[in-house]
Amino acid sequence: MQSISVQELSERRKHFLVLDVRERWEWEIAHLEGAVHIPLKDIGVKINELDPSCLIAVMCHHGVRSARVGDFLLQRGFSSVYNVEGGIDAWSREIDHSVPVY
Repeated sequence: MQSISVQELSERRKHFLVLDVRERWEWEIAHLEGAVHIPLKDIGVKINELDPSCLIAVMCHHGVRSARVGDFLLQRGFSSVYNVEGGIDAWSREIDHSVPVY
């Protein structure tokens, strides 16, 4: 799977569907406006809500869960999946300080 830095995602965000796979309580603390929220535990039953032809940037807190989901998507025929390096934590610290760090 490919990776994308938060800097590159910030520059190219309009081209990506950002998929946030964190738990609901994490999403409520901090998230990117316009991101799609499907928690890791629900991805198997909600995969049909995603378009396999889209550029998808998968995000979690630091990048571990998103890597698992990215691999899952690739195994199911999604072709353009990127893991967001450092997750929402890196986004908060490096791109948008208004997004809370937790």
